Amino acid sequence: MFGTQNCTNAPTETNTDAGVAGAGVLLSFIITAGLSLLISVIIVMHEIRRQSEAKVIRKLLLSFSDQQIITGIGIQSVGLAKMETMVPYHFFIIWMLSLLSTATHISTLLALVNDFKRDWVLRWLRQFLMFINLVLSCVSGIFVLMSVMKNMAPTLPIACVWELPSHGSPSNAAISIAGTIAVIAGQCIFFGVGVLYLHIKARRWIRIIQITGLLVLVAIGVGAAIRVILLSQAFGTPSVPLSDTAEKDWSFGQLLPLLLLLLPLVSTIEIIRGEIKVPPPIVDGHMPLDDKQSSFRVSFQPNPFWGSQER
Repeated sequence: MFGTQNCTNAPTETNTDAGVAGAGVLLSFIITAGLSLLISVIIVMHEIRRQSEAKVIRKLLLSFSDQQIITGIGIQSVGLAKMETMVPYHFFIIWMLSLLSTATHISTLLALVNDFKRDWVLRWLRQFLMFINLVLSCVSGIFVLMSVMKNMAPTLPIACVWELPSHGSPSNAAISIAGTIAVIAGQCIFFGVGVLYLHIKARRWIRIIQITGLLVLVAIGVGAAIRVILLSQAFGTPSVPLSDTAEKDWSFGQLLPLLLLLLPLVSTIEIIRGEIKVPPPIVDGHMPLDDKQSSFRVSFQPNPFWGSQER
């Protein structure tokens, strides 16, 4: 036995898993990927037109990308840790979410390549996270591929793919197998191109790579999002009988991933205020002379509608 799971008697239905396929979790991945791809396209088009750098929007994109790649690695780790109880339905959703994560951080790499090149710490940290995401996604893809090839019962744990013999192939097996292999190979190719893109110094093909890469990544992101929406219980019709409708229900656990999307926006407001309006901090009791206004600068800024500098 591979583990303690029962691979002989397939139950008639399986339990829901809102932590993986809940409405809030799915929307969080889809919204983050959509915003990141949109911002990446805006930044690349901005640079093609040779306009001034959009520093704030670049930091916003970096925040969304960091959040997406960390949550992507996290949810894949959860799936592999629970493979003795998790059914192929939930495992496939996790794999689709990993594709959204891949599309997000690769598009960010294409848009912010110069930012990563200027700092070796950011560059190698990005490569390390990309590699971890790639390994987890390829392992998850192999499980999905094996479940299709063996035509495994949808209510059996995904870990049973290593124990069960093949039960024949479904009618769409060839398309599913070819598509799964193509996705795994595509992720490896994108990783290799991304690493090369980070280290190459020639800029001859940079615009072609950016535009072509973004078009492909947008297509991947849209395809993965549509697949998740149609397949999940939260928004579509699941491919396996589920014991309840918990994945449709909204709770704080489902609201939390959406609330976390506000953090990059709050950080953006703080960046804007910090770079445009707020003067550097000073030590209480020390009022340095302002060179431009030739007057003492105070440490309290009143609001523009009422109030005074004396509080």
